[in-house]
Amino acid sequence: MPVLVEIRDLTKTYVRGKQRVEVLHHIHLDIDQGDFVALMGPSGSGKTTLLNLIGGIDSPTDGVLKVDGQRIDDFGADELARWRAETVGFIFQSYNLMPVLTAQKNVELPLLLTDMGAAERAHRARVALDLVGLSDRAKHKPNELSGGQQQRVAIARALVSDPQLLICDEPTGDLDRKTADEVLRLLQRLNAEFGKTIIMVTHDPKAADYARRTVHLDKGTLVDNPAAH
Repeated sequence: MPVLVEIRDLTKTYVRGKQRVEVLHHIHLDIDQGDFVALMGPSGSGKTTLLNLIGGIDSPTDGVLKVDGQRIDDFGADELARWRAETVGFIFQSYNLMPVLTAQKNVELPLLLTDMGAAERAHRARVALDLVGLSDRAKHKPNELSGGQQQRVAIARALVSDPQLLICDEPTGDLDRKTADEVLRLLQRLNAEFGKTIIMVTHDPKAADYARRTVHLDKGTLVDNPAAH
């Protein structure tokens, strides 16, 4: 498989007052197209920072970050926003759904950044909801859905623009084991059947077992990179 994410000597430093805090130190990592990677490590190890850099939410201090051959670390703010909208789907622990909108309207939200017409947006949203098994909940608002259903709406929203890359930050952190396993099986299916490249931060070894491989961070350093299992 070709390499989708190529990271070389990546460093991220934050300045807090007079202090410089280096959160990531000289990271080297390749993620192949179609891979499903679990990113693990203790709290404060830099997992979410690395995820945000790969997703174009933040920019590195130093090093090279390529996605599909493009140096996204060189992009300006507008170029990065456009790239992010076209290339990356985000799934968060807290769902981040708009409470006043129906499931379908929540899923349509990323498409408002495009020049797509209302009918096409609605069609895409229905297809995405059907894919996650929630077409019968399209008109329900978040408070009428269970936690697992809300997370599946969030996954549909991440999928609606057909991104290459799914970025998941503790996607099952607020769910019970049974519901978490349902969501993880859905991510596994999106990876296996639809070829979505998935990078998932998790504290949960059982969640990591759904990935093809696990990468470990500790104190901002990649400590090992086990072979695929």
